[in-house]
Amino acid sequence: MIQKYDVVVVGAGHAGAEAAVAAAKQGVSTLLITMDMNKIAQMSCNPAMGGIAKGQIVREIDALGGYSALVTDKSTIQFRMLNLSKGPAMWSPRAQCDRMVFSAEWRRLIEQTEGLDMWQDVVTELIFDKDTIAGVKTQLGIEFLSKTVILTNGTFLNGLMHVGKVQTDGGRHAEPASYGLSEQLLKKGFTVERMKTGTPARLDGRSIDFSVLLEQEGDKNPSKFSYDPKTEPIKNQRSCYIAYTDTQVHGILKTGFDDSPLFDGTIAGTGPRYCPSIEDKLITFASKDQHQLFLEPEGFDTEEYYINGFSSSLPWEVQYKALRQIKGLENVKIFRPGYAIEYDYFDPIQLNHTLETKRIKNLYFAGQINGTTGYEEAGAQGQMAGINAGLKVKGKEEFVLKRDEAYIGVLIDDLVTKGVDEPYRMFTSRAEYRILLRQDNADQRLTEKAYEIGLISEERYAFFNKKRSEIKALVDFISKFSVKPEYVNDTLETLKTSPLKQKVKLKDLLLRPQISINNIKGIISPLQKHIDSITTNPFEVMQSAEIEIKYAGYIERERLLADKILRLENIKIPKYFDYSEIKSLSIEARQKLKKIEPKTVGQASRIIGVSPADINVLLVLMGR
Repeated sequence: MIQKYDVVVVGAGHAGAEAAVAAAKQGVSTLLITMDMNKIAQMSCNPAMGGIAKGQIVREIDALGGYSALVTDKSTIQFRMLNLSKGPAMWSPRAQCDRMVFSAEWRRLIEQTEGLDMWQDVVTELIFDKDTIAGVKTQLGIEFLSKTVILTNGTFLNGLMHVGKVQTDGGRHAEPASYGLSEQLLKKGFTVERMKTGTPARLDGRSIDFSVLLEQEGDKNPSKFSYDPKTEPIKNQRSCYIAYTDTQVHGILKTGFDDSPLFDGTIAGTGPRYCPSIEDKLITFASKDQHQLFLEPEGFDTEEYYINGFSSSLPWEVQYKALRQIKGLENVKIFRPGYAIEYDYFDPIQLNHTLETKRIKNLYFAGQINGTTGYEEAGAQGQMAGINAGLKVKGKEEFVLKRDEAYIGVLIDDLVTKGVDEPYRMFTSRAEYRILLRQDNADQRLTEKAYEIGLISEERYAFFNKKRSEIKALVDFISKFSVKPEYVNDTLETLKTSPLKQKVKLKDLLLRPQISINNIKGIISPLQKHIDSITTNPFEVMQSAEIEIKYAGYIERERLLADKILRLENIKIPKYFDYSEIKSLSIEARQKLKKIEPKTVGQASRIIGVSPADINVLLVLMGR
């Protein structure tokens, strides 16, 4: 008996979960296939969501109707807003999560999503109809025919785990690897390569002396991730703790280098530059006498701790001895050692911006199989693949975010235009329009687009419109209301800013760096009254309004720059354009353009090896 679906999603990690939800919400029949239904969106490594640039991505997923932020809010055990000492373009939310609640909450939401089925099995084969995907076949011999297929296999494709000299087949601790798909796609002409990632040991909190460690508490007034009014900020938080390695710890670790698969050539895959193993750090930063470590609880009701910064593939005995040399961990017990894992990935230049493959129609890749690292990057790719698979089934226009619209747009454009030679991680520095892509305004940028596709409920859309109008109303009020000196001068002197000599607009007062809406609202009754009338989220409304006023000049300048540069995105390059015949292009440019096949001159301009002179040649050829 053959089952038929519009969309089949293979793998239920962060990418797969978001992909399945995004497709099903559009009303197309969707199947999510996973090895283990009890480990949906499993936090395989660090039990946290968000962080620098990653927090912006989670809020963007939420603004587009995804569930990562909702699940994070339901499972948060600590919340911090990072980089508050810098400008708002750099502010990034981060939440420590209860790993078990996170996965359970994801399963609950998936089970409540209409039109989304689940099947527990292993996909071993893809079904093709010439150069078009037609479905999948599982380990149980069942065929699921489908109009589109999204592969989100994470680290499971030919996964191989390393602890010292010991090698174990698997895609994650205690879970089997997936075989067959890489070999099948290789025969179809895909480039398949290897990457490596790792995870640290898990510690027994009952054996840790927290009294000698530096406590790291959450924010005193924590916020949350989702714009949905149904979630609330956490009230009771758990602390994290900071520890340090030293030269004695390093000495013990070095005794295991001869047995390290990282150094003896056993591991061929490229590891993450920005999340290196502890043995990597000792080589790369040889002059450092210590490295900072973070002890992070895995949940509210568990004694299991994740030791962030101590990923390792060294023999378990070496890991154990080194950990016991760390102050506060002298008597530590471990639940399991750290390990490295190698897995297959596909160079993302083989994809279009929709994440559909160029070689096989209706086949999409999302997540770590595209060479990325991180739950947030995976979830964003899954969501975009799910959206586009659903749109394709319905015969509608593709959905692609530009670099000035979202970090998600930056992420995908970087992947498909530049490719990867190491695990890709998002940073604010990768986005050229950071002041436009803030964490506070993701809903203002994206929710309208999501509503048009059908990803946002009427209730959520009404809330968004109400909040948007309240932000505008507050900006208008602050721009027009005048402040008299006698009402504010005492407060201004307290805040160490010069007193007023005459009446000024509240907007002009707010432009001073020492002044915020929060520290003056109590002394200006009309302002307090206006804020009290806000019915959506007063904190978010005040924050967005204040940023809009204080940074108006920067925002406008960046908007004009983006509009100027993005004109190149409107200049389309014909499909199958023959670059080899254009002798005025450099040889490198011809090779890179032929390989990547950019759709626009704008995309071509971001390809490494294509110079401004090459772009000028293309502009002339395009009649510009």
